[in-house]
Amino acid sequence: MPWENNGGGGGRNNGGPWGQAPGGGGGGPRRPGGNTPNLEDILNRGRDQFRGGVPGGRWAIVGGVIALLAFWGVNSIYTINPQEVGVELRFGAPKPELSGPGLHFLFWPVETVERATTTVNQTQIGVANASGGSRAAARDGLMLSGDQNIVNVQFSVFWAINDPVSYLFNVRDPESMVRYAAESAMREVVGRRPAQDIYSDDRSGISAEVQRITLATLESYGLGVSVNQILIENAGPPSEVYDAFNEVQRARQDETRLQEEARSYANTLLGDARGRAAALREDAAAYTNRVVQEATGEAERFNAVYAEYVNSPEVTRKRLFLETMEEVLGGSEKVLIENGASGSGVVPYLPLPELRSGPTTSTGN
Repeated sequence: MPWENNGGGGGRNNGGPWGQAPGGGGGGPRRPGGNTPNLEDILNRGRDQFRGGVPGGRWAIVGGVIALLAFWGVNSIYTINPQEVGVELRFGAPKPELSGPGLHFLFWPVETVERATTTVNQTQIGVANASGGSRAAARDGLMLSGDQNIVNVQFSVFWAINDPVSYLFNVRDPESMVRYAAESAMREVVGRRPAQDIYSDDRSGISAEVQRITLATLESYGLGVSVNQILIENAGPPSEVYDAFNEVQRARQDETRLQEEARSYANTLLGDARGRAAALREDAAAYTNRVVQEATGEAERFNAVYAEYVNSPEVTRKRLFLETMEEVLGGSEKVLIENGASGSGVVPYLPLPELRSGPTTSTGN
């Protein structure tokens, strides 16, 4: 060993590691018959050197202990924010109870704490700024519809943590799992639907179906989250065919407008025709009523005349003859003169039509 005496002289230190030769004089008691120093002597000498060589050594020890206690206290006391919940771990295993908002204490390093937010989180898919503005994130929204059209769907997933222990320890990257599950569900639903349903016709139905599939997928992994809403923010064709798509949309709008105009014109014509048909029915009903009333009146008059005829047939017969002749000859322009009327002083001919037509101017001889 370096401190053994190998017979050297001069400037060599022939003492042991404590600076004194094993056989040198001075110091303290030695074990008789040997050069090995006494253990008690060594301890006493070391204690004296420590007391005399390190000024304030006792306070340094006290300060070190206080620093260690402060460091331990800082790591043992933690705070949970109002929008968080804490899960304490003992030897890496989570405790069943959760830590609410406020100040808490644990025995570090045996126990540690993990935090999880309780607010609603939003995960955007298909949006360019969803992952730092990368174009790859925007391409996540490109999907193939059921009618073989490529659509760009931009939507958001609103989800919240309902089981912090499962969320923190069942899956390595839970946020990415939510993203992948929602994107997969949207691709599945879009692949069964025509593009027009995604553009405008049935967005609400698609959102509800995607929410159901996403929640079932996350529950199968035991992620410990609830999906509150799937919101389709925008759905349209890719930018490369956007102009052509707009042309098609304008053509469809024109088609719809022309169909509406045609239906409006048809309704107008149908309304007019129905109005005329109603007027004709009313006229026919009125005519039917008038004819029936006239026939009824004629029949009643005939019955009245027949009753009078039965009572006085000769008088009734003569009256009927005179009335009939009055109706027949009332508008005639002929004048009938009975035979022998000339012998009674009656003028044989009287121009009654000319007299009826008005006064005439006559010239005398």
